[in-house]
Amino acid sequence: MTQLHHLGFPRIGDKRQLKFAQEKFWAGEMTEQQLQTTASELRRHNWLDQQKLSLNLHTAGDFSLYDQVLDTSFLVGNIPERAKQSEDDNSLDNYFRVARGRSQVQSCCSAVHNHSGETQAGEMTKWFNTNYHYIVPEFDSNTTFSLHPENLIKQIEELQSINVNVKPVIIGPVTYLWLGKEKDDSNKLDLLPALLVVYTKLLTLLKEKGIEWVQIDEPILVLEIDEPWQKALQTAYQALQPIDIKLLLTTYFGELKNNLQLACELPVAGLHLDAIKAQHEIAPAINFLNKDKVLSLGVISGTNIWKTDLNETLSWLTPIHQQLQNRLWIAPTSSLLHVPVDLESEQKLDHEIKSWLAFATQKLQELSLLGIALNQGIEVISDVLNDNRIALQNRHNSLRVNNPSVQTRVEQITPGLGQRKKPYRERAAIQHQYLNLPSYPTTTIGSFPQTSDIRETRKAKRLGQITEAQYKESMQNSIAQCIEEQKNIGLDVLVHGEAERNDMVEYFGELLDGFAFTQFGWVQSYGSRCVKPPVLFGDVSRPQPMTVEWAQYAQSLTDKKVKGMLTGPVTILNWSFVRDDLPLQTICNQIALAIRDEVLDLEKAGIDIIQIDEAALREKLPLHRSKWKEYLDWAIQAFRITANGVNDKTQIHTHMCYSEFNDIIASIADMDADVITIETSRSDMELLDVFEEFNYPNAIGPGVYDIHSPNIPTSTEMITLMEKAALRISTEQLWVNPDCGLKTRQWQEVRPALTNMVEAAKQLRAS
Repeated sequence: MTQLHHLGFPRIGDKRQLKFAQEKFWAGEMTEQQLQTTASELRRHNWLDQQKLSLNLHTAGDFSLYDQVLDTSFLVGNIPERAKQSEDDNSLDNYFRVARGRSQVQSCCSAVHNHSGETQAGEMTKWFNTNYHYIVPEFDSNTTFSLHPENLIKQIEELQSINVNVKPVIIGPVTYLWLGKEKDDSNKLDLLPALLVVYTKLLTLLKEKGIEWVQIDEPILVLEIDEPWQKALQTAYQALQPIDIKLLLTTYFGELKNNLQLACELPVAGLHLDAIKAQHEIAPAINFLNKDKVLSLGVISGTNIWKTDLNETLSWLTPIHQQLQNRLWIAPTSSLLHVPVDLESEQKLDHEIKSWLAFATQKLQELSLLGIALNQGIEVISDVLNDNRIALQNRHNSLRVNNPSVQTRVEQITPGLGQRKKPYRERAAIQHQYLNLPSYPTTTIGSFPQTSDIRETRKAKRLGQITEAQYKESMQNSIAQCIEEQKNIGLDVLVHGEAERNDMVEYFGELLDGFAFTQFGWVQSYGSRCVKPPVLFGDVSRPQPMTVEWAQYAQSLTDKKVKGMLTGPVTILNWSFVRDDLPLQTICNQIALAIRDEVLDLEKAGIDIIQIDEAALREKLPLHRSKWKEYLDWAIQAFRITANGVNDKTQIHTHMCYSEFNDIIASIADMDADVITIETSRSDMELLDVFEEFNYPNAIGPGVYDIHSPNIPTSTEMITLMEKAALRISTEQLWVNPDCGLKTRQWQEVRPALTNMVEAAKQLRAS
């Protein structure tokens, strides 16, 4: 019998219950016990729903109050000293201090203590090629490890109380080390022996708890790792082999390539492969594996929301089942953390488009159907297979998907569309004279706090409770307030604040043809931050201007320059659930042409500075370097098509956040944006080390204000960061700005932080 399981399930709840509980706890409006009760209820709800399916193993340990990598740091006792405020190092207070620089801000009752002490939050970056952010582990020569399994054991015991077969999931020791950063000259691989002592204790404890199988994630195997890391994997699993427990070594997001034989030969009981992205590796994997090893295949996408072609999947999976029999397990390709919870919550979604989709709950239902077909015969689900075939055919033939005029426009793209009229140095001189900005010019990344009034106004418009004129007046009032606040603070380049925008991608998708939208299609990005990616189902075009009216109004309120704010084509692509029937390059070019039209309209409307955010440029960078050039060539060209139709006096900005970009800095320079703003405050400007060797030609704003933390930085702290930046980059090139947009912060945090930032710029100019 083929065994069914999954690698992880969304933790946020179908209505974002976890998000709201987290934020209440941080605000001091909920006790720790209440937060933990909410978490337990969410887990139990998920497990009981999954019991109705044909799963053979149920996953525990995939639930986190913030991030699974941070959970692993606390599991193995690797907690930065600066975050240890409570006597109990493993406390929830310390946990949130690492995650966000602060735990609770006030006390709501006698049962809650006020642990409001501030510290520098842990660095944050992207989880492989996804939009999920994790807290980067920190290592140094004094790092030690100790086992703290309480959280994991609690989840296991909760699941065991429902009388199901439990498979805990943990991040593997080698991947954990790979994900972290050395904070001194030490080598993190030297920590492996000490870390393995903790993993040995953990697996021994799990064995005592009656666990037969443990899912141990080593996605490092889908990367191009050198010999020391390959040897580290061999060392690790040889050390863990004597423990009488079965390990399912789990990989996802891509091919193993040169690591395939290594993964197959490691002394574990089973191996999981992404059978969608690496289907051609199944046959060699079967040859490499010992005859007693399990092969788990990821046969349903864990990162996109399109309905699985069950007939096609069974056509290639059935022969493998006949060959492996009970040695074959099937699952989604990765954790379902990256997709929304339940499609049945969508009562307003277009019926035709809904028939093409599957969220996490539906994906497990699809998995169950595949298991029935393999174990009992295809004829048992013949009606379901026929319905599946019809839905996919309808999608393929739908006139809503294909727009001949858009396709023709893409075919007519020429290299000239991506070229500015003059090179940067000549443009910079023109812009300097025209814009008349001071040295160390100050600005923000675009968004300002989304107050409850703003959200309620958008909601009222959506529900038809106010007229278009009332909505417009309310948004203009918010813009006017935002402009006035920035003038009072003393910023040099202003923004309109984006009060009208629900999300930097969703907003544009709602105004472009080719996108559909959900009510509850939320996905966790980090912590309590959830996003609702648009469903990009058809050819993309722009029916009419999207931002011009708001930007013009903001500019009419001030003599200072106001930036037009747009999201770039690569970010819209990467932060949408993108169609899977066209090459990504083609889809990206469609979006680029649509946003190019908006750029040119902003320029015609008198907006002289336009920011085109490419926060997700690196996100879909292939995991193997051999494929980087192809991706970067078309991604950078798409940005240039979007940006480079303007006159030389128009200054183009872009923004990139929470991604390692040092190894693609030459491509970023090729974007030829006049100004780039980047996240650097959490890394203490370490991300700028590349500029010691690479002579970046254009202007750059390294973020000095960590907007993902409620902490308010001082002017002195910001000056210190800028002085570090000036050691690597000419002061004539430097801008002063926060790390990212301010929509998630409160005005009482933003005002003093930006005031300090402006004061820092003044002192830098004076010196």
